[in-house]
Amino acid sequence: MKDKKILITGGAGFIGSHLVDAISKDNHVVVLDNFSSGKKENLSQHLQNPFVTIFEGDVRDKTLLGKITKEIDVVYHLAVQCLRVSIKDPETNHEVNATGTLNLCMASMENNVKRFIYVSSSEVYGTAKSVPMTEDHSLEPTTVYGASKLAGELYTLAYYRTYGLKSMVVRPFNTYGPREHFEGAYGEVIPKFVLRVLNNMPPIIFGDGTQKRDFTYISDTVRGIIMASECDDMIGQTVNIARGKEVSISDLANIIGEKLGKKNLKPVYERKRPGDVMRHYADISKAERLFGYKPEIDIRDGIGRYIDWFTDQNYNLSELMKQDVVFNW
Repeated sequence: MKDKKILITGGAGFIGSHLVDAISKDNHVVVLDNFSSGKKENLSQHLQNPFVTIFEGDVRDKTLLGKITKEIDVVYHLAVQCLRVSIKDPETNHEVNATGTLNLCMASMENNVKRFIYVSSSEVYGTAKSVPMTEDHSLEPTTVYGASKLAGELYTLAYYRTYGLKSMVVRPFNTYGPREHFEGAYGEVIPKFVLRVLNNMPPIIFGDGTQKRDFTYISDTVRGIIMASECDDMIGQTVNIARGKEVSISDLANIIGEKLGKKNLKPVYERKRPGDVMRHYADISKAERLFGYKPEIDIRDGIGRYIDWFTDQNYNLSELMKQDVVFNW
């Protein structure tokens, strides 16, 4: 990806803003975000960057998408409503994740976009039936979020098969790192654990803590997305991007406690989140075979990096705790 005009939807979000950082070094980037979960401060480093243009708007606005995709070479589609929002508001989740993706496919086709990268989610698999999970694993999402992301995948690849839109699907597993949400309905497990432990409060685990996830550091996820997008053999294909290792939520809490010198803060266990999957563990051999992807950062190193970043922000920890919502679904 060099000397291209690139649209990144959801570009003010956690993963999206890191993708903007990486892609804008060699390209002109247009960001589209409605700032419902993305933050303007995630793009503050680009406010004076002549190669980054930021638009506030929504993927449900077909007229806007028709205008903003003109003269665009490549689309990275990350705009999304998150999993926890889907539990209380399934209709909006569907409209953004599924219909919004169809809208963007239509606009991209109309304006001759040369490559369309749909950034999906490991949630399309549901709970692992066999591990490690290949791209051919059964697709049985447990939430409306997972189902809506799967619908987006199907629209993306249907546009390739029917209309020739050069599209692909990238499935990141649980990504973590700087700028990840810790507040309200958007709060993710690692930031929430870190915030609580720094406030001398025990991490709260929903369920029994045996749930396992394939946590992937943000730089590995973004590099994987870019490598996939540059690979011609990925057209019409789907690929996992992950660390390729699993860790239980209880072990995750212990790692964070150790890193912060608070091993005495034992987790508190609460009721299970609706639709929570029990196990995700990715097979990443396809990514390695097609474009040489190899993750670089293991979970202990990544947690350390995240804690270093978080503490460097000089947040008012007690004020942040006031924003914490325990049952954020």
